[in-house]
Amino acid sequence: MMPYTSAPIVPTPPAGTLTNEQSSLLMTDLTFRGRIKVCCLVLAKYILEEPVTQPAHNTRTKWAQRAYQMPDTVAMEAHPPTVMEPLVQTNGSEISDKDLQTSVENALNKLM
Repeated sequence: MMPYTSAPIVPTPPAGTLTNEQSSLLMTDLTFRGRIKVCCLVLAKYILEEPVTQPAHNTRTKWAQRAYQMPDTVAMEAHPPTVMEPLVQTNGSEISDKDLQTSVENALNKLM
């Protein structure tokens, strides 16, 4: 059985960014949330391997441990602010994995 994949949510030309309605839809898209979850786990792995001299290391480590323990919860929390990041607003659900990773990290760094 193939997993459910929604139709792409992308800006409709001539608009250069998602509308509020499109942003709202993308914030509830479970396929997109799954991609965000993977990005969160990639970031968590990186944080757990960074030197203890990294600024805000304790806060970052606690977040990373939580991401490993509750990846779905962390992804759900990261989902709305990630959608509001400029690269997501420009590309919607068709954003590349690399740009989504950057967007997730930018959103989470604002929260940590």
